[in-house]
Amino acid sequence: MQPQTRRPNTLAVHSVDRFVFSVPNLDEARRFYTAFGLDVQRSGAIVQLRTFGDDHVWADIIAGGPKKRLEYLRFGIYAKDEAPFAAHVERAGLNRAAHPLGNAGGLWLTGHDGLALQLVVAPKVSPSMKSPPVIGTQAGNQGAAPSRSKTPRVHPRQLSHILCFATDVPAAAKLYGEVLGLRLSDHSGPGIAFMHGAHGSDHHLLALAHADGPGLHHSSWDVGSVNEVGAGAEFMKLQGYDRGWGVGRHVLGSNYFYYVRDPWGSYCEYSFDIDFIPADMDWPAQDHPPEDSLYVWGPALPEEFVVNYEATPAA
Repeated sequence: MQPQTRRPNTLAVHSVDRFVFSVPNLDEARRFYTAFGLDVQRSGAIVQLRTFGDDHVWADIIAGGPKKRLEYLRFGIYAKDEAPFAAHVERAGLNRAAHPLGNAGGLWLTGHDGLALQLVVAPKVSPSMKSPPVIGTQAGNQGAAPSRSKTPRVHPRQLSHILCFATDVPAAAKLYGEVLGLRLSDHSGPGIAFMHGAHGSDHHLLALAHADGPGLHHSSWDVGSVNEVGAGAEFMKLQGYDRGWGVGRHVLGSNYFYYVRDPWGSYCEYSFDIDFIPADMDWPAQDHPPEDSLYVWGPALPEEFVVNYEATPAA
């Protein structure tokens, strides 16, 4: 039986189609994301991120100023929703010109903190069912585990979600709920909110965390097992990217995680076994106390993890 991929009579984006950000050095970006396990391709002044075996471009990275900067987000919509979305955005008074780094296609609007958003008719790339685990097998006449020095590179399967900073999380969640049709999954007071797609998605395809300015905190990438989370962490450490957080397990979303700190003070997350919310489910969103909302188990949270280096100079 095929999963339901559209919630009836609901105007909502169905996917984070692409996120676009700029960095000081594209060669550095290419090294980091190649080590992380993505299919990294450079086209002129743009580095594009794909997952292996899939032609979809999840991110464009542009050469920019002295700090990383989130430029805009692109969301996918169904073709029959294009005209209703255009009227909806116009009524909300959020129309804007295309971002200078974007194209004139689709529908452009202004998000919270002035963040540029683009809506485009595109295939649904957010999951339509829970991602299956990868079951390990033991080779004949030898152990299943490799030597530590031969830890393999992990290849993520798809983008799970992104987390952006916002100066007012409740206001941002309200805007993205009313205008984009995203639905609140869970939150912890005014500090953080997790939002899922009404047409079926992981527990969150967009998360929002409080900071003094907008920015991209992390992108999260689905892998097939807890072992791949740990193996990815170890491989990145062997490549010199030894700052991060994990391995652990989240409360909200339930996924096992490891966050690798990138060269600009933000993060890439290996994620496994996140909760999935089908299109025909009404998720019971709750407000969780801060001390019981971040992780079930794992190492202590590094102080630098919550710093928005797009608004604060990196140490």
